Amino acid sequence: MTDTTTLARDIERAHAAKFSAFAPLPAPAPESAAPVYRAALAACSALGFIAHDAQVLAHAWQARWERTGSSAPELWPCAAQDFGLQARPHAAPFAACPQQLGLYAVLPDAAWVGRMARAGVPTVQLRFKSDDAAAIAREVRAAVDAVAGTPGLLFINDHWREAISAGAYGAHLGQEDLDALSAVEVDELRASGLRLGVSTHGYAEMLRADAVQPSYIALGAVFPTTLKRMATAPQGVARLAAYAALLRDYPTVAIGGIGADQFGAILDTGVGSIAVVRALVAAQDPEAEAARLLRAMGSVAPD
Repeated sequence: MTDTTTLARDIERAHAAKFSAFAPLPAPAPESAAPVYRAALAACSALGFIAHDAQVLAHAWQARWERTGSSAPELWPCAAQDFGLQARPHAAPFAACPQQLGLYAVLPDAAWVGRMARAGVPTVQLRFKSDDAAAIAREVRAAVDAVAGTPGLLFINDHWREAISAGAYGAHLGQEDLDALSAVEVDELRASGLRLGVSTHGYAEMLRADAVQPSYIALGAVFPTTLKRMATAPQGVARLAAYAALLRDYPTVAIGGIGADQFGAILDTGVGSIAVVRALVAAQDPEAEAARLLRAMGSVAPD
């Protein structure tokens, strides 16, 4: 019989150094009386995982015990079946994108999109903010035109209908935007042939993203960022490595406060792409900085 208190202590001790940047959190109300689940719930909360993520991890720990007969406190769960991720190949996936998207530039307008695509950045995203529907449609079409004649793969943030209309390569949605889509809209987006990327900020959101079988999953924010108000704390490199291990069959993109000096540590986690924003748009010489980041990336390009 499993000693819940002892197992919780062993899990916490085995992983405390790795997740030392996070303060302990209260454990949420348990959803099961299973001892391994309850031990993992207590330990993951003590390691600083928010309630929804601690619940996901605890259920995965229990599922692994039921599958293997071992609670393995030293082994962080990373098997897709223990988390309930869908079996691959997916039954109804979005169109595929490269496993390695390489350097991924998130840019404010079509002029920047064209500039960075011509500088050799392999994956670019238009993140154009406006309440003017006509302006959005014009900017999306201009971005599609801007990458013509380059190898760059263009994703459009949020404006997926405009992306379909303009013939973009793909669209990228935040978790809230994805949750707001109806099942009919998800089917429409999938049927269009557009590739879909989805932002996630932890285990529970990764499971929600997996439910729609997207083309890639973005993981972050890895480090603090001033570009947008984040509802979750920076995830750090150790958590990123755990997320990348679980999603190793997906193309993954690390995002959030990443500069050239961190590229080595980020790539060591196994992610196939690194997204940057300010590192390019705030650079004195964006083309030179793009070349430097491409070197830091090891010239990883879409395969």
